[in-house]
Amino acid sequence: MKRTLFLRTIALAMTLPLLLALPLTSQAQSSAVQKVRISTSAGDIEAELYADKAPKTVANFLQYVKDKHYDGTVFHRVIANFMVQGGGYDAQYKEKKTRPPVQHEGRMALAAGLKNTTGTLAMARTNDPQSATAQFFINVTDNAFLDPTPIPDGDPVAKFEYNGRVYENVARAQLINSPQLFGYTVFGKVTSGMDVVQKIRTTPTGAGGPFPSDVPKTPVFIQSVTLLK
Repeated sequence: MKRTLFLRTIALAMTLPLLLALPLTSQAQSSAVQKVRISTSAGDIEAELYADKAPKTVANFLQYVKDKHYDGTVFHRVIANFMVQGGGYDAQYKEKKTRPPVQHEGRMALAAGLKNTTGTLAMARTNDPQSATAQFFINVTDNAFLDPTPIPDGDPVAKFEYNGRVYENVARAQLINSPQLFGYTVFGKVTSGMDVVQKIRTTPTGAGGPFPSDVPKTPVFIQSVTLLK
């Protein structure tokens, strides 16, 4: 099954253990942020990954890094006013094997301040919120409609509006479990190399491999992803 970012229709039409509430030490804060370098054929991108805000997602991503899963993959979906996506297909557009999906942590990450803003990294998935594996995307604009919908208190939930959509007197369980409200889990942000991201976003695209559109006509390769010490 192609694990492409499931939000084209949405875009066109418009989911830990208890910790003591003590301040993090500088050492703990440092360990909560991991840094990676994404070396591409268009240049290097460096990013911070927030293990304190999306722990399972970051651990999942770093395991793929350790396994060298991303080496030799391509950015197979590029939309100039939206995002650039990669990490799932090799140079022949053959989908790479992945581990089981990672648990969706979008609402936890959102509560910790991570939103789908320009330069952030988020997990791609199918229309099943619990389907993210290795593919990720970099937002090249502010994409608030990709954020999970925060669910207010109450059951049923009284009237509220989010991203231009109104909800009124809906059972809490229905809202919490609605696939349309899970959004996409943000787990990192570009710290240098946004000029490279800009270069990728503006590359001419068309049909390629199994995809009818949005594929760079000149392939953009992820040569490697490495964890920075």
